[in-house]
Amino acid sequence: MFDGFEIADVDVGEARIHVRIGGDGPPIVLLHGHPRTGSTWHRVAPLLVEHGRTVVVPDLRGYGRSTAPPPRADHAQASKRAMAEDVRELMHRLGHDRFDLVGHDRGSYAAFRLAMDHPEAVRRVALLDCLPIVEHLDRITPEFATQWYHWFFFAQPDAPERVITADPDSWYHGDPEAMGLENFAERREAIHRPEVVRAMLEDYRAGLTVDRADEEDDRAAGRQLTMPLLVLWSLRDDLEQLFGDPLAIWDAWATDVRGHGIDSGHHVAEEAPAELVDALTGFFDEHEDGSAAP
Repeated sequence: MFDGFEIADVDVGEARIHVRIGGDGPPIVLLHGHPRTGSTWHRVAPLLVEHGRTVVVPDLRGYGRSTAPPPRADHAQASKRAMAEDVRELMHRLGHDRFDLVGHDRGSYAAFRLAMDHPEAVRRVALLDCLPIVEHLDRITPEFATQWYHWFFFAQPDAPERVITADPDSWYHGDPEAMGLENFAERREAIHRPEVVRAMLEDYRAGLTVDRADEEDDRAAGRQLTMPLLVLWSLRDDLEQLFGDPLAIWDAWATDVRGHGIDSGHHVAEEAPAELVDALTGFFDEHEDGSAAP
């Protein structure tokens, strides 16, 4: 995986971030979801390098080979604001104070928070399989609670750790051939470390507490994303089926939003990399006035 990429561990303050860096050109950051690591982008990142990009692929704090502070009572150490600050500091130390940004699943919440808090740092942002947390919670139905029950199970104290660490391979399914053998092996190594499982669960606990509160504050203050936003979702996942048109929901959170579905299951970077890269490059290559690049 990631042939030609540099691998580094960068101290950003509260955490040490494991990161892969490749290519040359305008910088773009790719943030993974749960329970993946940065290796989930192994089919996408090389295509973006070929397209003339510097591609930065970190493990989020607490995930994979990145570290995280010990859990706190308020879960703030796992907040998306803390993850966003990690990414901003990482990019600063790599010499990039302004960059494009992509987030999937839990990584999309970190990307959303970074773009909301630091619009000066984010030129354009793409969010994959994502709605704001408060929009999910405002739309709780029996179907959502059944299909997304893990949000509320992971928020419970202690029990999720005991269940998952008893047999991580049974909890986290995955097809090695579909994921890619090295990607599967990297994820498997991570989920067998209790400290990683704990950090991943703290991500969800923060989501329903401190992250929810941050989004409620944004909404009350009328804050919106001011850079162009691309929203993509997997047509063979359940986001659109549960919540309707994602663009209609995101319209309240951004001044310039567009997007569409992709024929894929949830892990789009692994399942439909070419289609995803086409969508990303078409968006990120636009000129500032919105016209297409030649």
